[in-house]
Amino acid sequence: MSVTVLQGPLLDRDSWSAVGRCPIEKTMAVIGTKSAMLILREAYYGTTRFDDFARRVGITKAATSARLAELVEAGLLTRRPYREPGQRVRDEYVLTPAGTDLMPVVWSMFEWGRRHLPGDSRLHLTHLGCGAEATVEIRCAEGHLVSPDELGVEIGRKSRATPTPE
Repeated sequence: MSVTVLQGPLLDRDSWSAVGRCPIEKTMAVIGTKSAMLILREAYYGTTRFDDFARRVGITKAATSARLAELVEAGLLTRRPYREPGQRVRDEYVLTPAGTDLMPVVWSMFEWGRRHLPGDSRLHLTHLGCGAEATVEIRCAEGHLVSPDELGVEIGRKSRATPTPE
């Protein structure tokens, strides 16, 4: 069984609580709905238009509007105005750098589902440069591949992430 090792002050599980401070919890608050993840999937595939998101994700226009607004507010997508000839100005939705940074999470879910859930598993991630199958993995700052049983969690320096206003 693979277990992530808690280190330092985190070892005493009864002396601290991650509730409200855990990066997983905070991320799930942003992307924790099926429709949000599928909208992000579509954005990674190049979808930008509202109607295309609704159709490709299979949700109502009201749900599409709500999810897009949440993803824009979270900083994962941004609105960009466009105008078709003879039409009014509308917004399209494009990934921000933060949205692009989330891609490994989405592709990890893709890989896990492909490997562990029944159904059509003919889809594979591939490296466009050479055609080889691609995978998502964890590497340390020194470049070593880190297996789940070699992964630890510790309290370190403040993160470079900028806090979102509450």
